[in-house]
Amino acid sequence: MTERPAPDLRADGHAAIDWAAGYLERVGELPVLAQVAPGEIRARLPAHPPEDPEPFSAVLRDIDEIIVPGTTHWQHPRYFAYFAAASAPPAILGELIAATLNSVAILWRTAPASTELEGLVADWVAELIGLPAGWHGHIEDSASTSTLAAAIAARRATGRSQLVCSEQAHSSVAKAGQMLEMGVRTIPVDDAFRLDPAALGDLSDAAMVVATVGTTASTSVDPVPVIAEACERAGAWLHVDAAYAGSAMVCPELRGAFAGVERADSLVLNPHKWMLVPNDCSLLYSRRPDDLRAAFSLVPEYLRTPDAEDALSLSEYGPALGRRFRSLKLWAVLRCYGRSGLQAHIRSGMALAQRFEALVEGEAGWELCAPRPFSVVCFRAPGDDGRNAELLRRVNETGEIFISHAVLGGRYVLRLAVGGMFTGEGDIDRAWDVLRAVESEL
Repeated sequence: MTERPAPDLRADGHAAIDWAAGYLERVGELPVLAQVAPGEIRARLPAHPPEDPEPFSAVLRDIDEIIVPGTTHWQHPRYFAYFAAASAPPAILGELIAATLNSVAILWRTAPASTELEGLVADWVAELIGLPAGWHGHIEDSASTSTLAAAIAARRATGRSQLVCSEQAHSSVAKAGQMLEMGVRTIPVDDAFRLDPAALGDLSDAAMVVATVGTTASTSVDPVPVIAEACERAGAWLHVDAAYAGSAMVCPELRGAFAGVERADSLVLNPHKWMLVPNDCSLLYSRRPDDLRAAFSLVPEYLRTPDAEDALSLSEYGPALGRRFRSLKLWAVLRCYGRSGLQAHIRSGMALAQRFEALVEGEAGWELCAPRPFSVVCFRAPGDDGRNAELLRRVNETGEIFISHAVLGGRYVLRLAVGGMFTGEGDIDRAWDVLRAVESEL
């Protein structure tokens, strides 16, 4: 049998950190979109696990030779698809330390630091974005889980079984309805792709109404104050989905888009979208924590501890029992960037999106297709839907940029979403050059 190489965290760790730093330095030189076919990565890897141990250096070698070529680079300065998800160095190191501590927060007792730090960072973010004091906040893995948790609590609190949202709401609302066997009623939108409150109709059967601040397709902003009034009259739970745009509330000049969110029963914000924190880190806030706990509390005998500890156990407020030390990476970002650093990041994204918007607006035949409240630009090149879809395919195949699409008002539109921590004016200009060059070849 081959002699087992002794693991060396210090040596291998230095090598891993060197690799990570080098990757971030060169990521802008790589193709943004993975240039591989389905099944290609698996075909290059052994079909069976190794019989004998291998050194960590072999893992790093295969990461360079196989994994990186099969990676779509979300850290790339010209990753403009969907929503950007930057991972800042302090958060990367926070993940390393969280994995080292390996806290499993099933109870306060099993992870006091993880539990209490999570409560603290939730309060810090609430203060930064201007939420009222006293809201309960905790971290879920994604906005989909956060919305599901809110729907579960709303169903139990209201005794009703209908979810109501706009036709532009995130698919997680419909998925929650599917999983929970709740009805889903979609509301039409106005010309700016905002939920039309005049079409809400009778909400007496609604368990939860979802208002979105920053919809997936166009980042439109639903009229939260009017929706809140309708929910209060009908006794429906109001959930605000601000998964993408919620981070922008750190900038006072952008808070007008969030008017009325303080009247919500729950709100979701993803620091892993626009707050420099790596996936997965979704903050679920509620001003009705007792309803959350009533929906999720189920404590078997082996987990029973003194009441003072039970009340702090965050597994009592959401679907998962075992919970990772996710707050550590968020805490690292909040400390190492501070309010001013986060504001600078958000404002940079806004300015770069405005720059691209101006380029589109100034080019004959090109069209802006939706208002731009945040850092996503929806646009079309000259021609029909098919031509724009072909433009998207060819542009992404270049590896120079990666953009996505949406359908707004029955029309196929292109989306460019800014939010990367390495993105600069040169990347915006390069994206525009690529789009025009490829369009001219069609």
